Amino acid sequence: MKTEVILTSNIVGLGGESDQVRVAAGYARNYLFPQRLAIPLTQANKRRLEVLRQRRAEREAHEFNSMSELAKAVSKLICVVTVKTGEDGKMFGAVTSGMIAEQLKTQFDVTLDKRKIHLEHPIKALGEHEVELYLHADVKGTLKVRVESTTPLPAPAAEATPTEARREEGREGRPERRGRRPEGEKTTEKTEAAGDKARTARTERGQKSERPVKVEKTSKAEKAPKSDKAG
Repeated sequence: MKTEVILTSNIVGLGGESDQVRVAAGYARNYLFPQRLAIPLTQANKRRLEVLRQRRAEREAHEFNSMSELAKAVSKLICVVTVKTGEDGKMFGAVTSGMIAEQLKTQFDVTLDKRKIHLEHPIKALGEHEVELYLHADVKGTLKVRVESTTPLPAPAAEATPTEARREEGREGRPERRGRRPEGEKTTEKTEAAGDKARTARTERGQKSERPVKVEKTSKAEKAPKSDKAG
């Protein structure tokens, strides 16, 4: 059996203040009326509609301002969620909106209903993800979620650079040559030998030029021939 009531508070999925809705009689009698969330639809109670509408407008304006500020704040945050993975980095399970809401509360003391965190599909990959938030009927936001592994990933093996790889391929393709020196070394040796010969020749010429010139002395007898003395 259904009965009509006037809501005096906002009830998600049912309506807001001043809304007239039909609900199960037992639900109204056992829950809505005792919790003062609704009143019976009567002529006397209809007079309270204007007051309820004013209260609703004030509540929605406050929620709009609060959610707008929250959207700006969370857009600057990075919510980290840690998960277990295998050695290949594959996750066990998935990240849900409930896990994100829990970490927002733990890390930033931000209380957010998990139903406001919109995930088209649960997150099943490590890394950063951008999640949409439906904070209010007229306010949407985004939150960066970084999924990290609690299992250390193995270090990647060092790979040879393209240049080194080409060199190794060239060495494997060429037969090993023994007893022959590279052309560059031969040219260097010839140049050094020629330079040594030139330096040696210049040194010898310098030594010859420094030797003293021997001057042969002529004896006096040779300078003036003896004259015959008269008997």
